[in-house]
Formats: sequence, C-alpha cells, structure tokens
Amino acid sequence: MASKDRVDNAGSDSEEEDIFHDARFPAEEEARLLEESHSIKAEANKLFTAACYDQAISCYDRALASCPNYLDYEVAVLRSNMAACYLKLEDWKASVDSATACLDCLENIVPSTTEDSDSPKEKKPEPGSTDAVVEITGDDEEAELEELNRLQKLDERKKDVMRIRAKALMRRARAKSQLSGWGNLQAAEEDYKLLASMDNLPPDDKRVVQKALRDLPEKIKKAREKEMAEMMGKLKDLGNGILKPFGLSTDNFKFTQDPNTGGYSMNFQN
Repeated sequence: MASKDRVDNAGSDSEEEDIFHDARFPAEEEARLLEESHSIKAEANKLFTAACYDQAISCYDRALASCPNYLDYEVAVLRSNMAACYLKLEDWKASVDSATACLDCLENIVPSTTEDSDSPKEKKPEPGSTDAVVEITGDDEEAELEELNRLQKLDERKKDVMRIRAKALMRRARAKSQLSGWGNLQAAEEDYKLLASMDNLPPDDKRVVQKALRDLPEKIKKAREKEMAEMMGKLKDLGNGILKPFGLSTDNFKFTQDPNTGGYSMNFQN
C-alpha cells in the first residue's frame, strides 16, 4: 500500500513540476524579474571576459534564480554560458550537464528534427507557429503589418535558438571528448554529426567539427578495445576464483575474438 502511495506521489510531483513550469508571473513582475536577471547576466559576462570563471558561474546562477523558469530561451542562454565557464575550468562533467540542460530548454521552443526516424511522431501545432500559410488580403493594412512583424520576430527567435543550440552542442561535444571513454567518445561523435548537418555554423566551427569526425572513429575503436580488454581481464579473475576449487582455470578455456563484431567465443581445451 505504501508502495502505491509512493508511486502516486511521484506522479503527483511530476504533475506539480509541469504546472510550476507553466505558471506565469503577471506581466509587470515578469518584466522586472527578467530585467534583474539580464543585469546580473551582464555582470557575469564581464567576469567571464576577465577570466574569473568561478565567479562568473556564481553570477550566472544568481541570474538563473531571478529568471522565471518558463522563459526557456533565457534559461538556455544562461546554461550555455555556464557550460562555457566549466569548459574553461576543465570541469568536463559539469560542462556536459549545463550544455544538456540548455539543449533541453531549447527543445521546448523549437524541437529538433530526427531525419532518420521511420515513423515521426505527430506534433501539435505550437502557439504562434509559422507553418500555416498567411493570406495577405489588403483589407486591413495595420493588422497585416502586425502579423508580418509577429512572424518576423518568430523567425528571428528560431534563428537565435538554432545559434544557441549549435553553441551548446559544440561545448558538450568537446567536453565529452575530453571525458574520454568509449561511451563518451561515441556521444561526442553523435553531437559532432548533428553539428555537421547544421547550416548555421561559423567556418572555424565547421573546421573543428570536420577534424573531430576524422579523428574520433580511431579514438572510439581504441577506447572500445581497451574497455573490452579490461572487462575480459576482470572476467578472467572472476572465473579463476570460481574454477580454482575444481582444479581448473580460465587457461583451460580459449577465447577467440571475432574481428567483425568484436565479440568473443569460448572453447574448452585440456
């Protein structure tokens, strides 16, 4: 019964978080909080420029505390900036976490598309979506100008989202590459492949992406082989402990690696 209560409570907590994210401040209060957050962010940017990265992170944290959590774009920018600070401090794990938090926020604004999806999910139209055809009739010039301005702002926001998404992916990919390990290197390669498919990268970033995609496959292969060898060593030690009472050891078993799959087959030998 207690277990069911915990499950129900967990669901309730999740619903409360969604409601909290969707709740809005009154317009005047939101504007005040946003202005306060922007002011603190400007201070943090100066600290970053002065290479005071620890203080900049603390400052960005304060800016986050002031920023309404439902303003996904503003939160994403702060998270991306924090990822840049952590990169400078070579705190790779924290940089990955901040960049991922940034990308999650951007996903709420402009969902990233998965080109190789066989059955893409149907998406509900976003409020203010520009996908619909806008008919200009000439009957109400003022209303038409307002609509065109609105669409222009939406288009500019989408470009801003794509720009910050590229920055966050670059930072996360670099941090994952530095963390090393088979899984991290594979994840870095995935991020770099996403970046290679984007058409808004500056030339310098394109060169970084292309070089990474040339270098990573060999690094991934070596990391995989190293981790597989370490795993086999641990399995051998475990096997020797189990087989010793029977007068056997793993030397009685021959392991052969398949060059195509990287898997192993085992044969008993006297």
